[in-house]
Amino acid sequence: MKKIILLTLALLLVLGLFAGCVFENGPESSVIESSEPEDQNPELALPVPEGVKATEDNARVFYEIFVGSFSDSNGDGVGDIRGIINRMDYLNDGKENSGRSLGIEGIWLTPIFPSSSYHKYDVNDYCAVDASFGTLEDVRELAELCHSRNVKLILDLPINHTSRLHPWYSSFVQAHRGGNREDPYYNFYSFYSKGETAPAGRAFAPLTGTDDFYECNFDSGMPELNFDSDDVRAAVLDVAKFWLDLGIDGFRFDAAKYVYYGDHTASVEFWKWYLKELRAIKPDLYTVAEVWDGDGVTQLYYAAMNCFNFTASQNEGLIAKTASGGDADRYTAYMDQYLDSIYGSNPEPMPVPFIGNHDTDRTAGYLPSFNGRAQMAANLLLLGPGSPFIYYGEEIGMRGSRGSANTDANRRLAMVWGDGDTVKDPEGTTYDPENRADAPVTEQIASETSLYSHYKKLILLRKANPEIARGDYTPVNLSDSKLGGFISSWNGSRVLVIHNPSLNPVTLDLGDLILGDFKTLSGWAGLGECALEGTSLTVGGQSSVVLREG
Repeated sequence: MKKIILLTLALLLVLGLFAGCVFENGPESSVIESSEPEDQNPELALPVPEGVKATEDNARVFYEIFVGSFSDSNGDGVGDIRGIINRMDYLNDGKENSGRSLGIEGIWLTPIFPSSSYHKYDVNDYCAVDASFGTLEDVRELAELCHSRNVKLILDLPINHTSRLHPWYSSFVQAHRGGNREDPYYNFYSFYSKGETAPAGRAFAPLTGTDDFYECNFDSGMPELNFDSDDVRAAVLDVAKFWLDLGIDGFRFDAAKYVYYGDHTASVEFWKWYLKELRAIKPDLYTVAEVWDGDGVTQLYYAAMNCFNFTASQNEGLIAKTASGGDADRYTAYMDQYLDSIYGSNPEPMPVPFIGNHDTDRTAGYLPSFNGRAQMAANLLLLGPGSPFIYYGEEIGMRGSRGSANTDANRRLAMVWGDGDTVKDPEGTTYDPENRADAPVTEQIASETSLYSHYKKLILLRKANPEIARGDYTPVNLSDSKLGGFISSWNGSRVLVIHNPSLNPVTLDLGDLILGDFKTLSGWAGLGECALEGTSLTVGGQSSVVLREG
């Protein structure tokens, strides 16, 4: 997979006009339907190679939904599972490559369990649905709908800690107050006793009515489970089995590096055991871990499962820096190195890139669409290997940041539908309502130059060229410009992807490059025009192009 091709190019910089490539959908009720004609735009008609089903595996485009902020079905102001069901035609209408929906291939739901908080990361009951979100039957119906449209559904599973209102914790407290060391719940949570030395670097709070202190590194309301307990391991395994039986396809594991706080070796060994048990039940299980750390640490966890790539994310990440006029060669060279490193940890690894999520400031605040940075970042995210994640509203340029109020609620604002959806912002929001998005979904769906349309086109282009997500990755070093690219080889076919994050178009002669016979222009996306005439390729400014060999 990986040998950098060093090329010395004489590139002709050409001034040119920028052209857009984006669009969206809009509803009358809570179900979005496209106003486009039944046949998709011929420019987007990108057939998948014969015999290839582009989404038969886990290399999918996922869409993260912060459930309480997405879509409200019953008028109480809280987003719910029924609201997501109603919006499925917006996400994926079930018509393969129709170009009439966003075209996502997987959905990540943030925690849906009963909880006292709006974010639900402090769980009261792992085998139920918070009443404000709906019922277990709603989840089952959503899973069945997703599967009927070849969409995978995964749940956010925060098992590092629970709420203090969880029955497990109540039993733990009762066992300690009674001094009953034989009670299986006595060791269910991590603790130390008076007279013992508190473990360094970890947070503890007094266990009222005892001489003990329970571990709570995130918040005193989130006691941490003790994974040295066989009973705890059996319990969290039963939780995952419960949801798999209900039709869930996998999980996003919250705070994965903290199950043994400060001990990566022990944490990795736990996840190896846990995932081995789950894959014995469901071999095609989709999992991704939140290991918010540098690549050196996340690579440790790849020995157990795939992890989000935090190095490339957020406003200081490589995607944002490249999209803001950086050198695409640096990004593709990094991705090559990253792939090499995770392949050394796991025989079947998959990169999981993202730009922003519910814990980060919204990307449109530093990657606006009016100057093409949002579009270029989307190109780098979606025209690359692995399983990229889009945060809800990212496709319409939603904004939101912690700001002076220092509240994560500002990062989880209500989706801007523009059709009367009654979903409201979460508690604690202080963000200016007039500054949420350039335009709501209803307007962007009808515009071929909207950010939404750009995302939709990119997903179609990615599906039409399944090599991009799955193939062996060879970076192409276009060292005389800010251009960068890679060749991806898969199942006997190859594609060439070239990114141009600069403002100006670049023309190069493919005949001068020792790359192969890439003479078919599969498609392009960005603010500039791209064209292939003979061996002369023009890559517009802030644009990316995909060519097929043969």
